[in-house]
Parts: sequence; structure tokens; C-alpha cells
Amino acid sequence: MTSVTHDILEPSPATPADAGSRLDKWLAGRLPELSRSRIKALIEGGRVSADGATIADPSHRVKSGQTYRIDVPPDVPAEPQPQAIALDVVYEDDDLIVIDKPAGLVVHPAAGNPDHTLVNALLAHCGDSLAGIGGVRRPGIVHRLDKDTSGLMVAAKTDAAHRSLSAQFAAHSLERAYHALVWGVPNPRQGEIEGNIGRNPHNRKTMAVVKGGGKSALTRYKVLKAYAGGVVSLVECRLATGRTHQIRVHMTSFGHPLVGDLSYGRARPKRTAALPPEAQKRLTTFPRQALHAYLLGFTHPTKGHSLTFNRGMPPDINELVEFLDTL
Repeated sequence: MTSVTHDILEPSPATPADAGSRLDKWLAGRLPELSRSRIKALIEGGRVSADGATIADPSHRVKSGQTYRIDVPPDVPAEPQPQAIALDVVYEDDDLIVIDKPAGLVVHPAAGNPDHTLVNALLAHCGDSLAGIGGVRRPGIVHRLDKDTSGLMVAAKTDAAHRSLSAQFAAHSLERAYHALVWGVPNPRQGEIEGNIGRNPHNRKTMAVVKGGGKSALTRYKVLKAYAGGVVSLVECRLATGRTHQIRVHMTSFGHPLVGDLSYGRARPKRTAALPPEAQKRLTTFPRQALHAYLLGFTHPTKGHSLTFNRGMPPDINELVEFLDTL
């Protein structure tokens, strides 16, 4: 019979200054390798004791001089199964992994996409190097890209890294920039688009800029180059917030939807009527939204130094841009 090893953690006894603190909060401060939510679950699961007595209340008040014992069971396997899917790994260390996600790859298993996702691929690639997020051996997904958006993503491999990266995303302190091909040329050629984003009241499967409710959103854009007499332009977008479909929704609300975006920016014949047939075909049949997350910058979650990654356009968008340059 295989034995299962539990980690027994005993932080130093509580001091007089600690007396009266909530137990889950106090333990989280003493055990940075565990998140507060993880500690709360351990307490509620009967795995924390003091003087031989189990404590099951996370709000239990700490007593001066008392020593607390935490029984941490091994991480359980993740429900999604590891699947050998090729990944373009840009950077990896003990805390995190940065990948260049291809278009067509769903990030997380969900209804309609139960497997063959980025999470399945990361489980196979990282294997035992995943230290566990919330007690489950899985990658910590802190942000997502739409299935048909390509580009840079970071995932955490430990609980501590997951908390730090999540906090940076919540504080909007990361640097994120995208390249997008949009219909027309935005005017002015550099500026900001603001507008709360929420569920589209006319189509609940999509998002929209809404007058009431929703979440505040801000996108900064800059036109890099116009093509075909202004029919299409290459735009850089930088996110000050991170809402669902933010760039796609904001650019559409501004009158410049993304090329290839069937949900928000269907091609309009008048936009391409003056172009040669080949140009019309390539632009109107581009198979996905022409959006690529080319730049990602953040503070390393445990080492504290800055990391910045830059990836050029993927082959499909690059091929279209090279063709537009010939017009």
C-alpha cells in the first residue's frame, strides 16, 4: 500500500501583538506559500489544531503563546487530464510559464470544449513542476485570450505566484499591448476609448458598450499604418483594464471593428468595393479576428524584477499585412 505524505506546518507561537487576530489571516501572514483561501479551506476541513484540539472556525481569535499545527494534504490531481499538445514556450521557471498561444486554442475546459485546451497542454508540459493552486495540481490561469486571439499569456505554477500575478492583473499594473487590423482609419489616429462593457442586451452571447451597469473599461490605441487607401489599418491597442472582448467591443463601438471578427465586425461590401478582387477575398474571408497580444510585461511574483516579452505577428496576420503592403 502506497503511503501518502502530508506536510505538517507549525509557525512560531503567536506573540502578544498577534492576540485577537483572525486565525486564517494570521496564518496567511506566517505561511506565504499558502493563500488565505487555501488556509480557510484547511481550517474548515479540520486540518488545523492547537494544543491537540481541532479548530474549524477561520475567524477563531489567535491567543498569545499558542502554537498552531497545520496538516497540509498532498495536492490532488487536476480534473482536466494532461494532453500532449505542442506549446510555444517563451519563458519558464519554477514559478511561472509564458507561452505564445496560437489562434484556435481554447484556454480553459468548458462546455463545448471539454479538452484539448491550453490547461490540458500545460498539465502535460509542466507535470510535477506544478506545485498546486489551492491544493490542486494545476496551472494558475490569471488572464485569458479568446480562442481565436493569438499571443502572449502567463500562467502560474505555484500558489504564491498565482496570488501575486492575480493581484497585478487586478491592479492593472501589467503592461499589455496588442496589434489589430481594423476596418478604416480611426480619427484621431491616437487616443482613448472609454465605455462600460457588459452583456449585449440584444445578444447575450456577446458583449457591448452599455449605458447602464457593466464594468468600466479603457483602451488606448494608436494607428501604426493605413493600407489600401484607408480601407484597413494596423492599430496598436493597450489595455488599461481587462474586460471580456474589450478591444473587439471598443473598436467596434468606435466604428472600426476588427478584420475577420464574425461576432463584432462582419465585412461590409462598401469597404472593399474599390479593391482588386484578390484583396477583397483576403480581407473578407480572413478566418479569425486579426488580433495578436504581442507584448506582456509584469513583475516576477517571487524575485521582484521586471519581465517583458515581445512576440511578432503570427504567420496568418503577417501574411495578410505583407499582401496589403503591395496594394
